[in-house]
Amino acid sequence: GDLRAASLMRERGLWLNRDKRIVGAIPGIMVGDLFLFRMELCVVGLHGQIQAGIDFLPASMSSTGEPIATSVIVSGGYEDDMDDGEVIVYTGHGGQEKNSSRQISHQKLESGNLALERSMHYGVEVRVIRGMKYEGSAAGSGKVYVYDGVYRIVDCWFDVGRSGFGVYKFKLWRIEGQAKMGSAILKEARNVRRSELDLNPTSADMANRKENVAVRLFNDFDDDRGPLCYEYLVRTCFPKFVFHQSGKATGCDCVDGCGDGCFCAMKNGGEFPYTLQGHLVRGKPLIFECGPFCSCPPHCRNRVAQKGLKYRLEVFRSKQTSWGVRSLDLIQAGSFICEFAGVVLTREQAQLLTMNGDSLIYPNRFSERWAEWGDLSQIYPDYVRPLYPSIPPLDFSLDVSTMRNVACYMSHSSTPNVLVQFVLHDHNNLMFPHLMLFAMENIPPMRELSLDYGVADEWTGKLSICN
Repeated sequence: GDLRAASLMRERGLWLNRDKRIVGAIPGIMVGDLFLFRMELCVVGLHGQIQAGIDFLPASMSSTGEPIATSVIVSGGYEDDMDDGEVIVYTGHGGQEKNSSRQISHQKLESGNLALERSMHYGVEVRVIRGMKYEGSAAGSGKVYVYDGVYRIVDCWFDVGRSGFGVYKFKLWRIEGQAKMGSAILKEARNVRRSELDLNPTSADMANRKENVAVRLFNDFDDDRGPLCYEYLVRTCFPKFVFHQSGKATGCDCVDGCGDGCFCAMKNGGEFPYTLQGHLVRGKPLIFECGPFCSCPPHCRNRVAQKGLKYRLEVFRSKQTSWGVRSLDLIQAGSFICEFAGVVLTREQAQLLTMNGDSLIYPNRFSERWAEWGDLSQIYPDYVRPLYPSIPPLDFSLDVSTMRNVACYMSHSSTPNVLVQFVLHDHNNLMFPHLMLFAMENIPPMRELSLDYGVADEWTGKLSICN
């Protein structure tokens, strides 16, 4: 699938940084960015070789008339490699037995090896991507690829390797002043999960065992434990009339699981909104999940957001955003994260509550980021986005002044990595959907989660409710 997608994007001219190759950091790619497939590195121009570990500018594209290395992938593919994080001894290309790390012949100072040597000579920095085994991988290899920043090549020599054949070795030093290595963060998050949550999941669980997994509270900045002062809500509390006025209860009759002809699929425009793995395919004004009125089993593919939290989220104290939220797990793009939960208030109730100041969340103010998700117009020129029935303007608010959940601590961003998708599953009242949060990109462990609250950037989106 990744090869077919990349090929199609290349045909449509959507590969980045190909006509003008970039040496050094790639604009828009941050240290720690994580990729599930190696082909993604090619598409964004981070590493242009599908198989080779050394990417370089050929002599014809170099201002010096010599090959210049641009990036290397470090994944333990050579038996003579040494990786200490900040310092790498990288074995050159060539001489390996097929499908093995064992050397069977001498390496030569040509192609990628020559490019690395020339980069050292001219003092040109190279990008380093690490391939790591990780349990959150979607690829068959079980690997993820994480960008760890730029390094300088400080030494090069020819040596006899472990298998008795000559190899070129290059010493790389990480340039100072960069963000923390993503590979190191992955390892730290894995250790936190194992040592603190798995052994003692209630020690800092602000959800008080109400969620499927613990919600960790972390503060090494000061003594503030404010989030523990609120009652934790797993899901939004709707007024009783929402269920009573939702019309005649209707659901699908798919006893053995939902498929073609499913009534709920018809309500979603004739398709299921999720993949078989539970990832959101395309954003919609409103998604109808199978619910209590349906005959399908609990494992139905159209029951995703209603199942609750599955990622280990952490509410942490931050100098920049007061409180923030991050995950200890890798969250894949399109994955459900959690519900934005609160106590629903009608307009009249909200007016009474806000006479002494407004501290409510208004669902109709969230930016319609769902409209970006699944838009294929750049790939297919004739693509016409499906037309879905519009939903009435949402005229309710969420009170989170005394009862709230982890989502209330997500910060505002004009370039968020989380979107709000309206979902119905336990009632049919279009005026009162659930606010479900989905990942807009692959989110590495320990990276802060952010939403577009539909307000000015200087407003954090949670300042009035979480301080």
